[in-house]
Parts: sequence; C-alpha cells; structure tokens
Amino acid sequence: MAISLWWAKNIVIGLCSLLFLVFGIETLVGAFYLKNPLEFIMVFFAACLMILVSLVGILYPVFQIHTYIKAERNGVDEK
Repeated sequence: MAISLWWAKNIVIGLCSLLFLVFGIETLVGAFYLKNPLEFIMVFFAACLMILVSLVGILYPVFQIHTYIKAERNGVDEK
C-alpha cells in the first residue's frame, strides 16, 4: 500500500508541475505583448520564477524514481 502511495505522490507532483510549467510559459509569452515596461518586468520575472519552480517539481520525481529503480536493480530495499 505504501509503495503505491509513493508512486501516486510522485506522479501527481510531476503532473502538477508540468501544468504549472505550461502556465508559466504561456505567461512568459504573454509578457511580451504588454505595452507598459514596468508591467513587462514584473510579469517576466514572475513567469521565470514559475518556470523555475515547476522545473524543480519535475526533477524531484525523476530523481526519486531513478534512485528507487537503481536501488531495486542492486537489490537494496531502502523503504
């Protein structure tokens, strides 16, 4: 039961981060259509922060799953 919750948690984190990444990219593209330079700077940096946070959210499950598969292949059960 615990291992299935672990997989579900990693998949949910990855999918939510992927949606957040798409939203950040759309916001970044939308920033270039703004006329006010101050609004552009604010939206540009906010979109870059969203993209960075979502990339970390995507990399977290990737490294967790990689470590799990590597441990399974070596026969070490850390859970």
